[in-house]
Amino acid sequence: MANFIDRRLNSKNKSTVNRQRFLRRYKNQIKKSVEGAINQRGVTDISSGENITIPKKDLSEPVFHQGSGGVKDRVHPGNDQFSPGDRIPRPPQQQGQGSGKGEASDSGEGEDEFSFSISKEEYLDLLFEDLELPNLEKNQLDKLIEYKTVRSGYCAEGVPSNIDIVKSLQGSIARRIAMTASKRKELKALEARLALIQSDKHDHIQEEKELKESILALTNKIKKVPFIDTFDLRFRNYARQAVPTSKAVMFCLMDVSGSMDQATKDIAKRFYILLYLFLSQTYKNIDVVYIRHHTQAKEVDEHEFFYSQETGGTIASSALELMNDIINERYNDSQWNIYGAQASDGDNWADDSPQCKAILEKNILPRSRYFSYIEITQRAHQTLWQHYQQLTHTHGNFAIEHIKSVTDIYPVFRELFKKNTTSNAA
Repeated sequence: MANFIDRRLNSKNKSTVNRQRFLRRYKNQIKKSVEGAINQRGVTDISSGENITIPKKDLSEPVFHQGSGGVKDRVHPGNDQFSPGDRIPRPPQQQGQGSGKGEASDSGEGEDEFSFSISKEEYLDLLFEDLELPNLEKNQLDKLIEYKTVRSGYCAEGVPSNIDIVKSLQGSIARRIAMTASKRKELKALEARLALIQSDKHDHIQEEKELKESILALTNKIKKVPFIDTFDLRFRNYARQAVPTSKAVMFCLMDVSGSMDQATKDIAKRFYILLYLFLSQTYKNIDVVYIRHHTQAKEVDEHEFFYSQETGGTIASSALELMNDIINERYNDSQWNIYGAQASDGDNWADDSPQCKAILEKNILPRSRYFSYIEITQRAHQTLWQHYQQLTHTHGNFAIEHIKSVTDIYPVFRELFKKNTTSNAA
């Protein structure tokens, strides 16, 4: 068992270990504060850190203290007002005259709060916990298997270009030591005996001659052991490993027609920024395709998608047709997990809504892992919603949600991308 001690330097007056322990302990309270804070943020600062406030009553911890224990009766001198069993009334609260450090509430009631800051990474981790792209795993190894070459140890046979010199020399040294160890030990003993005889004043000519012959024979035997043999060669081994084809692309379709007022567009942008942060925080490799549409649809970059002022009438089918064309050109559904998210106020030409349904049903949904439609309006549902709602009964990979105000964005987002615990358990 190994114990790892983290000795990395912490910032002033902070402990990384204690901070992580604190975040785990009060996770539920922090998540509630994060969910409430996101509705108060602007569109541009949604990815920064956050100052979190938790009521102090939620931070209570058990405290161990020494005490004599038991029940004791005490008599305090000077008590001429109370008898045992009397209830002592609470002194009336005087607003603004307390001795504590907290601020008094103007309503006479309140609670102390504990505030601290969390980083951008901690904020996003809490924001997107338990969320995922639905059905992403279903494209792994079921339609297309890709392989990558990986190192797989060593082998005794191979092509010369794959010889591992270091590993081969290690084997050669081990073999030569094993084959000559006893001979070298005997040679060392003979050389010591020869040196002893040569230092002696008496003549040992015959014994010296025999020792020299034995030393020469052993030396020749040791030299005959080859420096490296074919048995020592080790080759780098490579194997082909199957890898999941978990490439994914998200299509973001946003209505920018004249019926979308500035408040509605801001809600749509908030939703898509939240979606972009979720994708970049949770998945390493994913493509995002931005499509804006009014009477005509156009693929744009990230900056134009969020900041362009172009507007016009409404033909929602133009965005779906462009999405279908891009899938045909660049994203083969056998290799890509295809996702889509469409945001609109639902105001569309009456004869165009059935066409939108047809494009989704015939071309997009059969090739998509998941497609979501978000209608942003405070009025009754429009014709586009009514036609899309029919698809929810026949397509499990299609979802529709309704957003009325900014406070609905995050709950709707979590509902659309919540983890399917049933499938994970299976």
